Amino acid sequence: MATEPAPVTQNAAAVPAPAPWEDPPVAEAYGRLEEIVRATRPSGDLSALRKAFEKAAFWHRNRTRATGEPYILHPIAAAEILAGEQMDLVCLISALLHDVVEDEEVPVDEIRRLFGEEISRVVDGVTKLGKLKMASREERQAESVRKMLLAMTSDIRVIIVKLADRMHNLQTLEALPAERRQRIAHETLEIYVPIAHRLGMGRIRAQLEDLSFKYGEPEGCQEILQQLESRRQANQDYLQLIKHNVEQKLSRERIPVRVEGRLKRPYSIWQKMKRQHIAMDQVYDLLAIRIITDSVKNCYAALGVIHNEWHPIMGRIKDFIAIPRPNLYQSLHTSVIGPEGHSFEVQIRTEEMHRVAEEGIAAHWKYKEGRKGHEDEDQRIAWLRHLVEWQQEMREPQAFMSTLKVELYSEEVYCFTPKGKVIVLPRDACPIDFAYAIHSDVGAACVGAKVNGRIVPLKYQLRNGDVVEILTQPSHQPSKDWLALVKTSRARNKIRHVINATERAKAIEIGEKYLEKEARRLGVQLSRISKAQLEQVAGEYGHAKIEDLYAALGFGRFSARHVLHKVAPEIVPETAETPKVAASAPVTLPPGAPGSDLIVKVKGIDDVLVYRAKCCNPIRGESIVGYVTRGKGIAVHSTNCKNVQSLLYEPERKIDVEWARATSDSFPVKMMVYTDDRPGMLHEITSVFYNESSNIRSVEARGDQHRNDDSAIIDLTVEVRDKKQLEKILSAIRRISGVRDVERVQ
Repeated sequence: MATEPAPVTQNAAAVPAPAPWEDPPVAEAYGRLEEIVRATRPSGDLSALRKAFEKAAFWHRNRTRATGEPYILHPIAAAEILAGEQMDLVCLISALLHDVVEDEEVPVDEIRRLFGEEISRVVDGVTKLGKLKMASREERQAESVRKMLLAMTSDIRVIIVKLADRMHNLQTLEALPAERRQRIAHETLEIYVPIAHRLGMGRIRAQLEDLSFKYGEPEGCQEILQQLESRRQANQDYLQLIKHNVEQKLSRERIPVRVEGRLKRPYSIWQKMKRQHIAMDQVYDLLAIRIITDSVKNCYAALGVIHNEWHPIMGRIKDFIAIPRPNLYQSLHTSVIGPEGHSFEVQIRTEEMHRVAEEGIAAHWKYKEGRKGHEDEDQRIAWLRHLVEWQQEMREPQAFMSTLKVELYSEEVYCFTPKGKVIVLPRDACPIDFAYAIHSDVGAACVGAKVNGRIVPLKYQLRNGDVVEILTQPSHQPSKDWLALVKTSRARNKIRHVINATERAKAIEIGEKYLEKEARRLGVQLSRISKAQLEQVAGEYGHAKIEDLYAALGFGRFSARHVLHKVAPEIVPETAETPKVAASAPVTLPPGAPGSDLIVKVKGIDDVLVYRAKCCNPIRGESIVGYVTRGKGIAVHSTNCKNVQSLLYEPERKIDVEWARATSDSFPVKMMVYTDDRPGMLHEITSVFYNESSNIRSVEARGDQHRNDDSAIIDLTVEVRDKKQLEKILSAIRRISGVRDVERVQ
């Protein structure tokens, strides 16, 4: 009998499996990274970079991305982005390792042992808190951002690595579901783009914006790209003509320059069209040239030549050289009417200003420059230190994220004190913001303001160049109404602090009287209840002091009857259902009573009056939050409502609410459509509602009085079933030719 051949598996077992970093696509990707790094460090020691790559490849060996590729390709790509920006090795190594703590549960101490303190600090700062058990995605996001902000104050490279991580995630979003793509895109625009802007990283910010726009607003992006493509050749020819003319004029004046031409980016075009409700041909800075010269003197000389050649557009001249933006951006901006009556923007700056505008704080971490961390860096992150100050006290995730988005807002106004000091504030800031920016005591005592020598109301929106004088009265206290006016987190938090103290004192008084009244009604003698007994009950409710218990009763967090049952169970029997809300705060009604809203309910309670707030009129499918009012029941707001931030200054009054079971109820929604004024437009818009079986309650069309062009505004009140149907209707209206914008009115 012939001998059987040995099984193939035995020979295969003798051949060792390739190491994770030897996988061809992985090795090739790292090879590209090292090639980019070698170009700027021909004699540099890259052994630590190679070590980080091999460790990361090993730790990620069992993980793949949504695309099906080995996961290690993502950190390599993030490092490659930073290598292209010529970042230092700490940045590159941290990028390779940035996900191993979160995804592979590698201890930070292990990173510190293998790669040192600097790299472990950056990796730990980038690591999100996704593994923590928190109540909601919003809470996880808030805590992740808190940690990142704190880490950035000690090493700004945390955000540089995070931005590269986010950049590559956006470049590979196609593999994710549409809903998740939109969520990531919107988060990028709301948080990471403004951070990049505040750090002066213009090039990174621009790429993040356009990638986010592509996935966050796919229809709007496609429409703008189509319009740009239809005009591409004409725009390029016009830019070439302008560049040639500018070079000739400046050469004649012996001003050394290089001139660049560009088209406004798709996201910037869309933002301006939405904000001003205009068509693309009304965007004055659609075309732009950038003049880069050798000195500040020649910047102003070039501006004179441009204005001598073409008529400037009034209100469009900005001098960011004399007054730099907080992120240290410097440039002269002007818009002019050029050949053939077409407008274009001109930016004028020096080479150094251009480098700062493109790279911002990242320039301090470039290879060979090392850490500078001097005045420039401190000035750029001064706003960050202010953020960290107030975020320590703000524990409510919704309030934290909303306030953060305001603080990161990218547009500023520059105002002056009577002595000439520049105060930088967010757009639409009011004199109260100005007062608190000077000093907390000035803000609290503010009773009025003069702007440019004229008394203005406190709701006045400050503009660039305003000279503001604050009028004060020593005994004055902040008003609750101010919360709806202010735009800065500093002002909002100082006002809240005073109001919280006042409201808490009232709540303690109300809660104590409420307990006494209920005790008399039930025959309980409070004089026989010891302080220790009340403190024990307070502890059961999670409060340290009796005053905290009274405050919670005053704010309507729970029933006085239940407190009395705990201290006198022989007199007060336990009720069948423990109420979570005090009877004296929200109004209780029998189920189905007139005035109650059966569409929304409080979690765990069936007999409380609940009504949807008129300010935002939330509809089914929207995220909602309840707010306990005294004597009126529970007001339900959309979490995106502008008033939520003003209302939730007392976290004790927040209460969980939810949509009740689905019904056939419809919700009235007001919307405003900005359109071209042409025949048939109203018919096309109303046809959308007919096709969606949505009833139109009212409609009014009128010309836009604020514009001289052929534009119109259509106001509608319609009925929708839920958020999904509303989004479908808005999307269909936006696709109608001649519709410039459509928005829900709240």
